[in-house]
Amino acid sequence: MAINVDTVYKTVLLILNQQQRGYMTPDEFNKVGTQVQLNIFEKYEDDLNQQYRMPQNDTEYANRIKNIEENLSFFQRTGATAYVGPHFTLTPNDIYRLGSVFYNGTELTQYAQRNELTQLLLSPLTQPTTSFPIYLYENNLLYVYPTSIINSVTISYLKKPADVEWKYSVGSLGQFVYNAGTSINFELSVSEQTNVITRILAYAGVIINDPTIIQVAQQEIQLEEQNSKQ
Repeated sequence: MAINVDTVYKTVLLILNQQQRGYMTPDEFNKVGTQVQLNIFEKYEDDLNQQYRMPQNDTEYANRIKNIEENLSFFQRTGATAYVGPHFTLTPNDIYRLGSVFYNGTELTQYAQRNELTQLLLSPLTQPTTSFPIYLYENNLLYVYPTSIINSVTISYLKKPADVEWKYSVGSLGQFVYNAGTSINFELSVSEQTNVITRILAYAGVIINDPTIIQVAQQEIQLEEQNSKQ
């Protein structure tokens, strides 16, 4: 379940207003919320790599590798490709990182870099075949060898989080009235709601030029990051 954008925005405003610190406009919130979501999303891969090198707790809810993988699962997708010669274009327009490449449903395990491609293609021992294809991925284009392969290529990938949008109409008193139908929620797990609010408050402190909010929010963020790495 995603994090409700209205809940987060109203919580941020409540905290700011209780302390009489200032105000965050919907446009400011949308931009900050989008950046915060992207920061958290990009950190998952680094956290996962780190956790792979550490002993894990096997209890049902405290296994950190499992929890990070579950958070990433919100963004895992499969997609099609279109051959336009000599390469395939990736038809999804929200690709953040390519995962695996498949030909006729079988994963291509041989990834080639540009500097080794010529040698692989010319050597009789490493020359690709339709049974053992290779691929090159650069500049969002996919090259599959042998070049006789022109269809049946699919991909798995991580999608980029959609931009956060707290949409509204203007009421009779000039107030902002939340529009749930056109708004876009955070795509992160609900377990990240506190983290999202804290990080938005840190940005809010910059926007309203309040060092106290920045300091408190940063302390909470640092504490959370320390706990997640222990």
